This record gives sequence, C-alpha cells and structure tokens, in this order.
Amino acid sequence: MSSNRFPLLQREEERNVEVNWEDQQRINQFSKLNSRVEYLEDEYKKQREEKEYLDDLAMELELADEEEPVFYKIGDAFVQLSLEKAQERLEHEKSRIDEHVDKLDNQITSIQTEMDELKKKLYGKFGKAINLEKN
Repeated sequence: MSSNRFPLLQREEERNVEVNWEDQQRINQFSKLNSRVEYLEDEYKKQREEKEYLDDLAMELELADEEEPVFYKIGDAFVQLSLEKAQERLEHEKSRIDEHVDKLDNQITSIQTEMDELKKKLYGKFGKAINLEKN
C-alpha cells in the first residue's frame, strides 16, 4: 500500500511551472484590475452613503415650512434657498449620484469579468501554485 493516499494532489502541488513573459503580463494586469476594482468599490460605497444622506434630507425637507428659507450646503458654505429651490437642487444631486453609482456598478462588473477570464487562464496553468483570491 502506498504511503501517500492522495498521489494526484501531491503531484499537482509539486508541479513546477515556469512563468513566462505572457504569464507575468497577465499577473500584472490582474493586479492592476484588482486595485482598480477595490478603488471603485470604495467609491461605490461612499456614493451609496451620500445617497442615503440625501434621502434622509429629502424626508426632512418634506416636513419643513414652505414659508421659511432653508439653509442648503453648497461646497463649504450654507446659503438660504426657498424650500422649492432646495428640493430641486436635492433631486438634481440625487439624480447625479444615481447616474454615478450606475456607472461605477457597470465598471466594476466589466473589470470583474476581465479578472475572471485572467483567473481561468492563470489557474489553468499554475493551479494551486498561485492565489488570486481576496483575503
């Protein structure tokens, strides 16, 4: 009886595959894409939080007195606007953020698709000798 119960697993782990120039380019590309998708995911999260903030603000404005001016933050300054103007600006900001979130989502999906293709090629060649998964 053999002392190794899993001979195929051991052979796969022991295989020594040379990394050629094309492989290195794929690894580098995967690394760049991984960094990019992490940045985009952070931006996506920030934009979703901003959208939640604007949604909360919209609910507060619904309760505001129509006769009283509203302080609205533009950049680092607060300006007084009519309730109607403040609500218009708020809706414009929400639309802008929605468009940006959709764009980020599309970019993330596209990059992840490209990363999946690179994973297939790299895992196909290197097997367990390479780790492309997030921790």
